[in-house]
Amino acid sequence: MGGGLALAACSSGGGGGGENTEVEGPQELEGVLFGDAEKSTGPAPEVQGATRGGTLYMLNESPPEHLDPGQVYVSAESTITRLLHRGLTVVQLDDAGEYTVIGDLATDSGETSEDGRTWKYTLKDNIFWENGDPITSADVRHTVERLFADFIAQGPKYLQGWLANDPANYRELLPGGPYEGSHLPDSVLETPDDKTIIFHFEQPQLDLPYCLAMPGYAIVSEAGDTQEDYDREPLCCGPYRIESYESGRSMVLVRNEHWHAETDAARNDYPDRWEMSFGHSYEDSTSRLMADRGDDQYAVTFNNGLDASNGQTVLEDPQYEDRFIDGFQPFVAMLAINMDMVTDKKIREAICHAIPLNGVLNPYGGPIGGQYAGGIISPLLPGYEDGYDPYGKLEKPEGDVDRARQLLEEADAVGYELNFYNNVRAEDQSASSAIEDALQQAGFSVNRTQGPIETYYDEIGVVENNLHIYRSNWGHDWISASTVIPPLMDGRQIEDGAANYCHLNDDFVNSEIDRITQITDVEEQATEWFNLNKHILEEILPVVPMYYYRQPMLHGSKVGGAVFNDDLGTIDMNKLFVTDV
Repeated sequence: MGGGLALAACSSGGGGGGENTEVEGPQELEGVLFGDAEKSTGPAPEVQGATRGGTLYMLNESPPEHLDPGQVYVSAESTITRLLHRGLTVVQLDDAGEYTVIGDLATDSGETSEDGRTWKYTLKDNIFWENGDPITSADVRHTVERLFADFIAQGPKYLQGWLANDPANYRELLPGGPYEGSHLPDSVLETPDDKTIIFHFEQPQLDLPYCLAMPGYAIVSEAGDTQEDYDREPLCCGPYRIESYESGRSMVLVRNEHWHAETDAARNDYPDRWEMSFGHSYEDSTSRLMADRGDDQYAVTFNNGLDASNGQTVLEDPQYEDRFIDGFQPFVAMLAINMDMVTDKKIREAICHAIPLNGVLNPYGGPIGGQYAGGIISPLLPGYEDGYDPYGKLEKPEGDVDRARQLLEEADAVGYELNFYNNVRAEDQSASSAIEDALQQAGFSVNRTQGPIETYYDEIGVVENNLHIYRSNWGHDWISASTVIPPLMDGRQIEDGAANYCHLNDDFVNSEIDRITQITDVEEQATEWFNLNKHILEEILPVVPMYYYRQPMLHGSKVGGAVFNDDLGTIDMNKLFVTDV
């Protein structure tokens, strides 16, 4: 959702409210450092005024779709699992507001050969699973090897593709994973002793430390692996473990007694307990946090922004200033057009011109929820060209149904049927209604259906989904468009669960991805990624960019340590504490 390395850092976090009715747009992000052993040594920096104890409550709309690290990718699950799981590396936000990739279970962010093709990691002492078993290099090897199993379909695929030197066919390196006794050869992955892990790549992989910090590459217990069932009952090694989980409704986390703070330089464990509940609309969570009564005084949300009806009040009323944090997220909202179903570019252009960007963003509060988008690549990323707007959408955010109808007539396609799928979230329902109305005015016949939030990406991720258009949101995994264009647009990666939701498979695009990936000059590579973004939109148009995400958030009055973490794109859950223990 990962050269040189840099990190999302557009907002310093902290207060809002008062005069904060205008917001500066997302700015290109600052660089991030790789941390050494000293930086990677725990405990995490203390949060000023923090106290241990008490219960924090978390109100989210979307429940986690997955808890198995190998299946974790979307934000509603990655936020929660950061309390539960650990990887070889992690991104640390320190007291000065600086971000560093440090060793998590490893002693540092990694030692690399001069050519960037070999990376060595050494595990820390005194790291354990929640059942008290020690974490060893065998667990790391198993974690990597199980990524090649067929049932691991939803998580990131960078590491697997790099190890195989073939992202499209990486599963051929270890068919079925490790479950029949096969293993990756030492020429790819070495674990010479209980503490040492050595990765070998055919190409330089200078972003590996950031890649390994993704929740999707957190460690899985070899002895505790229950394969598909691990998705609901994983073994944890973070500061918390799961006490109870009612799928889709609630989750309770309690301290993991086998997690030791001196091994973890990124996480604090101030609350004794987390009580999480799901199904809260943005309006519900915002109203409850504004009212600030009872348990809601101790509540936060990880993924709900302010709702449209209350958002402006929160921004303008000084009483909320001390409980408000704000920042831009890495996500770009897009409407994917299934290239298997909509093969005529004129019809895709008609869809594009009809879409009312204002109708899509207004249910999220207009400027409270984001900023209109002209391209696939976020302004947070290097190489972005300000004002890029190939279809005039920024100048005409209400859409242009007349131009859309003209294109349909030219394509002899008035009445063209579109199967349109959206989720049941109230805001998405409103945005989807605006899209449906505009498309029908332009001359399309729209069949709109909807599905639950928690399985939405699983549904649209099926290749044979019989859908024409559907919302898809994507955020860079680290500060490079190499984590945007390849996963979204490489046709060789099309499979169930992959991120190429539009099913684009274009020879030129595929070859350009290969060429640009090998460019070692960061600025040149960034420019070339943006040029490829232009080609994809102007010559093919497999998606309609809609807006860049903003995330204004409110928390309860008895929650301390609240800051916006720009790497996470949300509140930093590892710094929170109860103020009146």
